[in-house]
Amino acid sequence: MLRALQINLRARGYEVSTSRAGQEALVEAARRPPDAVLLDLGLPDLDGTDVIRELRTWTAVPVIVLSGRAESGDKIGALDAGADDYVTKPFSMEELVARLRALLRRDAQPSTRQLVRIGQCTVDLAARTVVRQDADGSDPEPVRLTRTEWRLLEALLRSPGQLVLSSRLLAELWGPGAENSTHYLRFHMARLRRKLEDDPPRPRHLLTEPGMGYRFQP
Repeated sequence: MLRALQINLRARGYEVSTSRAGQEALVEAARRPPDAVLLDLGLPDLDGTDVIRELRTWTAVPVIVLSGRAESGDKIGALDAGADDYVTKPFSMEELVARLRALLRRDAQPSTRQLVRIGQCTVDLAARTVVRQDADGSDPEPVRLTRTEWRLLEALLRSPGQLVLSSRLLAELWGPGAENSTHYLRFHMARLRRKLEDDPPRPRHLLTEPGMGYRFQP
């Protein structure tokens, strides 16, 4: 089925990455964030619902479950874990692609949260710009972020108020094998605070959760 889906979706113009196990899929999704996920519940290492829960700790990417489990309890469990749709095997490729198109259209709608305030700074996620407006009413000044700083900031802003694990950030920004390089995160987080926080030594928005990860507090 994995091979058949890959062939059919590529024939319809989609770029496809495949994984045969849950942990491998999580690493790949962090390394190259997808526009949508097609997920089987019966994986060799993890249950598919566990994969969904892990994805939901850091991304709102649309997830369609493809499963031979037709019981309502399995469907409810997957949807409660964060799946967006549930397709029972066997299914037609036309139906699957129609559901995929519908989810991608929904996900492509303009977000109502494009502007985010961090102290005196306004982050425009759509335009990928940051400006600082000081309280004295002076003209806004642009704040320059590096590519890595932008990726780190976006990873935190898309999960407001939620803990984002250091291991997830490291895998997303630097790929598999970087899970122990926490000094990378400390360095770039310190730079972000200096650029965005009003009082970098005592940040109010870009917070460290010691031993676990980081959190954006609106």
